[in-house]
Amino acid sequence: MSIQFPAGRRRFVKMHGLGNDFVVIDARREPLVLDPAMARLIADRRRGVGCDQLIVLEPPADPGADVFMRIYNPDASEAGACGNATRCIAEALMREAGRDRAVVQTIAGLLPAERAGGGLVRVDMGPARLGWRDVPLARECDTLHVEAGAGELRDPACCSMGNPHATFFVADADAVDLAALGPRIEHHPAFPQRVNAGVVQVLAPDRLRFRVWERGVGITEACGSGACAAIVNTARRGLAGRRATIVLDGGELDMEWRADGHVTMTGPVATSFAGELALA
Repeated sequence: MSIQFPAGRRRFVKMHGLGNDFVVIDARREPLVLDPAMARLIADRRRGVGCDQLIVLEPPADPGADVFMRIYNPDASEAGACGNATRCIAEALMREAGRDRAVVQTIAGLLPAERAGGGLVRVDMGPARLGWRDVPLARECDTLHVEAGAGELRDPACCSMGNPHATFFVADADAVDLAALGPRIEHHPAFPQRVNAGVVQVLAPDRLRFRVWERGVGITEACGSGACAAIVNTARRGLAGRRATIVLDGGELDMEWRADGHVTMTGPVATSFAGELALA
């Protein structure tokens, strides 16, 4: 028996940051037209490759960037930022160019990255945006205390890290039924563009336990932009300092909310495997 492979194949690389996994397609030299149905199929863990986000690399529009990173969720919606994917792509770019720095452009802006030693990559995720229109919220309110939630999850602090985040503070993050409450919070009317719902347990002033339900994705092992929101919102509430280790399901990230308002994230990256997609 001989297997007939279809035409229209396209190479991809599977990468992850702390289990937050991505299918990466390089379209810098060969443009890629990707319809929503194909994006959903690639992300499907039973019928496609499977991933939390599909990443398409394109030529940058900004001369200060090395690449434009387009981010698709499994439901084919487009995300503005993804910290773990940024680290993965930055590491691949630095390895490709033989440099220790790279700049990744997203629809949320430019994200500079650098090697941090020990196989780690540090990314400047930009400033946390704290206004109600920035998140965005459906109406004007103090983003430090927002009237939204579901079940026992109430009174979140909200901010934008290029995408909207609601951070809830709990006594035991692992006891929260995030699979049940996450979808309700994601689609709460307070959030006109939906929201990423995170739960934070303060273990120490410099150590936080964090779990997240990502909009358009579901529960993931790690969420970089969510970890950024966690350190920012926890510090805003006075529950922890501006530097902390975030303990996620997939591992740990070192976070800092700098005095200039920017949030930096340091963590590992990994390449799982490479393959080919039949896109025709």
